Amino acid sequence: MKTILVTGGAGFIGANFVRMILSERKNIKVVNLDALTYAGNLENLSGFMENKNHDFVHGDIRSHELVEKLLKEHKIDGIINFAAESHVDRSISSPGIFIDTNISGALNLLQCAKELGVKRFLQVSTDEVYGSLSPDEDKFSEETSMKPNSPYSASKAAADHLVRAFQHTYHIDTVITRCSNNYGPYQFPEKMIPLCINNIRNGKQIPVYGDGMQIRDWLYVYDHCTAIMQVFEKGESGEVYNIGGNNEKTNLALVKTLLKLLGKDESLIKFIKDRPGHDRRYAIDNSKITNSLGWKPSVTFEQGIARTVDWYLKNKAWLDHVTSGEYQKYYEKMYK
Repeated sequence: MKTILVTGGAGFIGANFVRMILSERKNIKVVNLDALTYAGNLENLSGFMENKNHDFVHGDIRSHELVEKLLKEHKIDGIINFAAESHVDRSISSPGIFIDTNISGALNLLQCAKELGVKRFLQVSTDEVYGSLSPDEDKFSEETSMKPNSPYSASKAAADHLVRAFQHTYHIDTVITRCSNNYGPYQFPEKMIPLCINNIRNGKQIPVYGDGMQIRDWLYVYDHCTAIMQVFEKGESGEVYNIGGNNEKTNLALVKTLLKLLGKDESLIKFIKDRPGHDRRYAIDNSKITNSLGWKPSVTFEQGIARTVDWYLKNKAWLDHVTSGEYQKYYEKMYK
């Protein structure tokens, strides 16, 4: 039985990863460490909290004492670090917490991994560390220079540099994944797709930054999770692997797709002032992970977006609990 420490496993991508592993891999035990900030939600782990291969721990990745204790007690074989502040808008208004969590937290995990000889450390990063592309530029490859344009992406780039430094200086076994925009079940509704779905179902206007022509590459969260596990188990030490969905869409086109799927017209669209430093285009070249590890997306955008809309419509209670703040009451009695 292999035991892995998953940090941020009550958040959107982390919870989807935990659910996937516990459903599909009976030979892996997950120790799930999450601080349960606003983006952490135990309802994301519904049906898995009591799983015999799942130990949930409420705590902060910045606590050296706690992380060291978990690594020792559970004899952790590897760490997969999902834990991060991730909303760009919040990083613009409150950059300090992004520096503290995304950099200091990653540093603490790396130090503990080094001290206790953890066999593998995987840092879950983002394509935003590469900066912005013009419409006709080549896609981001693993060799693209980092040019982060927001406090969020700058904090993730700094953490990536720390991972590389620990691999080079201390010879610990590390890998980094950089993904494009994720979508799917359990995503916090400050993010674009669940925000749009929630606004549409409630007859509210959909805010679209600027002209809506910003381009993103959309990756279904389950495919991201399978790619992470592939890199964790088979990736070459010290390497970076880009994970993309091969689905470039403008924000405006995405909003129109959601309106069509939900049977509403475009009168709900409201163009608003663009946010500061808004990157124009992200696009991932995922040929490295495809050629070297045999991974590729299994879900088309059309399939994934239909599944996503269907999930939110079938899980209105989850969405209402999150938007009302009710979800936090679930764990307040136990952890706060």
